[in-house]
Parts: sequence; structure tokens; C-alpha cells
Amino acid sequence: MKKLVKNGLLDTEVMLGTFLNSTEECIVIVNKTGCIEALSRAYANFLQVDRDEVIGKHVKEVIENTRMHLVLKTGVSEIAEKQMIRGESMVASRIPIFQNGKVVGVMGRVLFKNLSDFNDLYDKLNNIEEELSLYKKSFSDTHRPKYSLGDIITVNPEMQGLKKMVARVSKSNSGVLLLGESGTGKELIAHSIHNASKRAQRPFISLNCGAIPADLLESELFGYEAGAFTGANAKGKIGLFKAADRGSIFLDEVGELSLKLQVKLLRFLQEKEIKKIGSNTTEKVDVRIIAATNRNLVEMMGTGDFRSDLYYRLSIVQLNVPPLRDRLDDIKLLARHLIRKICKREGLGAIAISDAALRCMQRYDWPGNVRELENVLESATNFVGPDRVIGDDQLPSRLIRVAMTQPGAERHDSPSDLKTNVENFEKECILAALKHNGNNRSRTADSLGIGRTSLYEKLTKYGLD
Repeated sequence: MKKLVKNGLLDTEVMLGTFLNSTEECIVIVNKTGCIEALSRAYANFLQVDRDEVIGKHVKEVIENTRMHLVLKTGVSEIAEKQMIRGESMVASRIPIFQNGKVVGVMGRVLFKNLSDFNDLYDKLNNIEEELSLYKKSFSDTHRPKYSLGDIITVNPEMQGLKKMVARVSKSNSGVLLLGESGTGKELIAHSIHNASKRAQRPFISLNCGAIPADLLESELFGYEAGAFTGANAKGKIGLFKAADRGSIFLDEVGELSLKLQVKLLRFLQEKEIKKIGSNTTEKVDVRIIAATNRNLVEMMGTGDFRSDLYYRLSIVQLNVPPLRDRLDDIKLLARHLIRKICKREGLGAIAISDAALRCMQRYDWPGNVRELENVLESATNFVGPDRVIGDDQLPSRLIRVAMTQPGAERHDSPSDLKTNVENFEKECILAALKHNGNNRSRTADSLGIGRTSLYEKLTKYGLD
């Protein structure tokens, strides 16, 4: 038996023999006369022949429907060609071996012993490709802006001015700080800035800084290395800043950031680089930050709860989003837009709104702003009658009470006004009880202290059945 190492060098003949004995690959090598020089043990088993006996025989005598001898003549490779052996289709490749420009042999290799193996692999690859495509689509859909400038619905001069500023600011890469009360639409503005920017085709990631515990927020933003801390993902985590590379990240409620995290955010804004938790290296990341808050950051700087250097970095451009009470001229337009949105989302038919309901809403000061307006309208759609029109009697009693105390409100001392208010209150109580009891009417009747028959009559009366 030849030694594997000869004069300090590997003996290629012995090494080839070792490989052909141990590999699971089906491999055959023929010389320039077409006779078999080498055959792997796996191929001999597949062909059901004695390997020692077939060495030296012409390949046509050993392998059914072979084309090895033809490749010897043409010198042209045949890759992944179908070949029939014992009535089964297999897939094989045949590669010519050249020496000094002449074909001196051919190597053959079985890629798939039957087409079912090939089809199984194809199905697996196809499934992997589909899963990857779905993952990419899911990531893209999840991290794409939902709103654009066209979604800013307004006739109010102040809001129209803000809309023009948003369009101009979008063209730059400057940081933007959005100030305004909760529910005014700061997130809509942030989406619109990204959507109108040159980063529009890149990720837009939104994060509510007040919704994640402070000790987890750092790992969410900056990511971490594998095993960086107890409970960490074994593969590590990329972090939202890295995921948003070349895109934008919206930090809502930025005033909730801890001082420790404010320092890391400031470093990122200054250096444009991040360091994962547990890592000793930094990496460059190109992300535009759009921040928002309903807190007074200037007061927080005075109390030491917010860093002044971070404030000035974030507020290179500062935009103030006015509350709804300062743009009551938008109520009519917004209400109709939101009703269409609600009807589409809930699969309802077309619903209109009466002038009386609009006048009532224009007398209310909307402490919850546009978000409260949408909630009120969604509630009202539950009480719409056969006429498919939201009237003032479908609005929450708090709006009606406030509206009746406003200067210029129409006042009537007739019993019908008291009756309307009582009915509105009764409907709200029934709807709340139904929701609390999972729409179980028996439990709802018990919780309201009325009989089931009485409840059914009221449900019919208010169009809730």
C-alpha cells in the first residue's frame, strides 16, 4: 500500500484513492481511451458493480447510457444533464480533463441519483426563496411610512404653512424636532417628512421611547453582541439604528429618554456611529433622526432632566403642530375624511354627518385633539340609524353639554332636549356594558340591572341589534 506522504509531499494518487473510498459522491474518471481509471465506492454501490473488476473497462460497458466517451471527443463540458440508469432518471455532469491543450480524460459526477431528489431540493430552495421574499416584504411593509403630505388634511392657514415647511424640510438631512400636544398628528408629520425626502425608498422606523423600559431601550436602539448579557439572543441583535441605515428613525416621546441614553444618542448625532452593547468596535450609520415630544424640553433642561446639547442637536429644525382647538375650521374637512377612513377600515357602507353634528363639534375644545375626534366619530358610527347620517344625538354627551354652554349655542328648554341627553347617556352605558361583557347580552342585562327583554328593546331602539 502506498504511503500518503512521500519525500515530505502528499502523494496525489494515494490522496485521490482515499477520497474516492470515503466520499459519498458518485464520481468516475476515464482516461483518453475511455477506460475507467478511478471510481468512487459510492458510485460502484449505486451501479451495483464490483469496483475492482470494472477498473480498466471501457465506460460504455459499465455505465448505462453514458456520454463520457463523447465528451472525450468534443472536449465540451456537459453540466447537469439527465441520464437514464435502470429506468430511472438521474442528473450528471461530465467535465473534460486537459493537459497541454489536449483532452486526456473526463471526470463524471452524479448530482442527483434520481429526479425526485432534484425535485425535493428544488422545492426546498423554492420554499426558502419564498420565505426570504416574505420576510423582506414584511420588513419593508413594517418599516415603510404610512402617510405622506397628501394625508395632512387642512384648510387652516397655520396648518397650511406647516405643510409647506414640511415639504421644504424634507429635502435636507437636518434633524427635526416636532412639538405639540398628544394626538395632534406629530407622527403623521414625521412620516410625511421621510416620504418626501430622498430617503423615501429606505427604511422608516418608528419607536415610542416611553413605551419601552429604559434598561431595554438601549439594546433596542443600538443592538448587542451575542452573549452580551443574561437573556440576550444567542445570535445578538442588529439594533434599530443599524436597521434604519440610510433611512430615518422617528423617536416619539423623546423627552422620556434617560440621561444615560441621552448621552449615547448625543454621541451618535455627533459621530454618526454606533457601538453595540458588548462590542469594542464602532460602525458608521447614516440615519436621519426625527424626534417628537409633548413635554416642555426647555423646562426639563432647567431641571436637569434633559441635556441642552442634545436638545440643540435634535432641534436644528423645530416644527410646532397646533392643537385642534386652534384649527376648528378643519373640523368639517377632517370629520368627513375620518368617517371615510373608519368606514373603509371597518367594512361599513357610506356614512354622512349632519350640519348640526358638525356645529356641535366645532364648539368643543378637543383636549385629545385629532385622535379624540377620530375616536368620537368611530363611536358615532355604532349608533347610526337607517338614514346613515351621524346626527348630534349620536355624539357623546360630553360634547353636547359643552356645546350647549358655548356662546351662540341654540338653547331649548323643551323636554325633548332632556330626553335626547338621557337617551345619549343610556346608549353610551349600554355600549360600554356590551364591550365589557364581550357582547354577551345576558351578562350585559345583569350588569345594567335590567331584564333581557328590556335590553333587547333598547338595542333595537338605538340600532344596536
